Formats: sequence, C-alpha cells, structure tokens
Amino acid sequence: MKKIILSAVALMMLFSCQNEQTESTDLSTSAIAHRGCASQEVLEAQLVADPTLAIRMNQIEAFTQKAMLTGRLVNGKVEIPVVVNVLYKTSAENISDAQIQSQIDVLNDDFNGANSDYNNVPALFSGDKANVGITFVLETVNRKSTKKSSWGTRDTMKNGKRGGIDATSPDTKLNMWVCTIGGGILGYAQFPGGKSSTDGVAIDSKYFGLSGSANAPYNLGRTATHEVGHWMNLRHIWGDSTCGSDLVSDTPTHNTANYGVPAYPHYSTCTGTPVEMTMNYMDYTDDPGMYMFTNGQKSRMDALFVSGGARSGFGI
Repeated sequence: MKKIILSAVALMMLFSCQNEQTESTDLSTSAIAHRGCASQEVLEAQLVADPTLAIRMNQIEAFTQKAMLTGRLVNGKVEIPVVVNVLYKTSAENISDAQIQSQIDVLNDDFNGANSDYNNVPALFSGDKANVGITFVLETVNRKSTKKSSWGTRDTMKNGKRGGIDATSPDTKLNMWVCTIGGGILGYAQFPGGKSSTDGVAIDSKYFGLSGSANAPYNLGRTATHEVGHWMNLRHIWGDSTCGSDLVSDTPTHNTANYGVPAYPHYSTCTGTPVEMTMNYMDYTDDPGMYMFTNGQKSRMDALFVSGGARSGFGI
C-alpha cells in the first residue's frame, strides 16, 4: 500500500518533484523519440503562480480518499460532453471531423474496456484491470485560423484575446484544444482544482485520434486517453519521482517513466522489485504499449463525480 500524505505542504512537495522527462526535440523535426506530456510541468508553474492551488488540490485529495471508500454515483455512470477547439495554420492542422470523432471513439473504448488490446493485459494484472465506465459524447467542434506555428504550454491556446479559443462551459464540458504545441510535447492536461478558464486538455493535432501511420507510434489516440486521465486526477504511474507514488494502491511502484513498448515482465528496482505495469495508460510508453486502467484508478476518477466532488457537475 503506497503511503498517502494529505498536508498542503506535502502536496506542494509531491507536485514539485522532478520535472517531466520530455524530449527536447527541435521544432523543425516532426519525429519525437519519446512521449512528452507537460502536465506536471504546467502544474508546477500553476502552483508557483497561485499559492492557493495547493490548498484546493489538498482538499480535493482528502475528499477523493474519503469518496473512494464511501462515495457513490447516483446511477453509476458519467457521460462527458466534449467540446473540441481546433486551432490551425495549415490544412494538416485543420483536422477533419472524422479524425475528431475517431478520438472520441478511442476514449470510449479505452475508458470502457472495449479497446481491442484490453485482453492483452498480463495474467498478473488481470484482476486489477478496470472498465472505468465513463463515456464521452462529442458536442461541438470550434475551428479558428491562426498565424501561430506553435502554442507552447502556457495555455495561450485557451485565451481568445491571445489568438486562441475560450473554453466553453468548462464546469460541465470537457474542452480539448487541438493545435501544434511544439517542443516535443504531445499534450498536457489541467488537474482538478485549477482555474475554470483553462480547464481541459491540449493535444498536438498530429497525435489526436487515429492520425495515420506517419505519426506512429502515437497514432492510436492514446495521448488523449493519457491526458484525460490527468484531467480526471490521475498522476503518472511513477509519481514523477524515482520510486514515487501515484496515490493509487493497486499500481506497482515504478522506477521512472517507461518508453517504447517494453518487453514483459519489466522489473522495478524499487522496494520489492515488483513487475512494472508498463501497459498502464499513465506510463509513457508508445500508443501500442498502453491499454489499461486499474480498479484503483477507476475509484480515484469516480470520486470526482460524486456529490461534492471536484467535477460533480458532470455526473448524471
């Protein structure tokens, strides 16, 4: 059982551990050697900019731990309306409605245990794999032409006054911004507790949905699955620190991020040398190498949507 500390000071320390291990790819190159998710780096910047964020996140964490034990959804399910905001300079960045729908389909498969590789989960983890039971419905696609070549990770794409697109009803809808992020970053998410105006996830347009073999190994829509996991309060499986904690009890302790598609079994050198759950969506493996959430992660996500939860406006 991983130790969970709930003080605001400890929370700040947890979230200000090591930075993401992101690839420093030159913006002129299209190939990315390793998955780069900037969610932790963005969170660290938000914690510095807003000292009260650590307190809010600590309160959410305390509620989450309680709700995981006692909370229930009213009718056992959550449906998430999705607004996709496309910012494009080139025709390739102005992705089609079909590609957008393909991403929604991937999310529905991955969060409902309907993905074709769900049964590839090794026997060791078969009792841990979860059908999260959350569905996603595409509600609106907003498109905007821009002169920007890349947007970075400072939430500029979420600000209409700075050339982006403002969030639509973020308390009741999942906003996804699709654009060229740059810097080797595939995507990033805002954790529960942040500002409403920037709530949601940003995904590079090359890695959104079933984007074609040219964008392999990130062409199966798993970048959005990973980032929506963050939006639903999941941490990286290695806890963003060597042998760190992701605040979930049924995920093995990982040394650090895994890349590519590791051969199974891949052993941790952390205490107990457990087999690492490299196929978990919250690791850094390639799209074909990730295909499961756990029951503990499901409980953590569910806790957001119960009465009083940080995303209870989405519960139905």
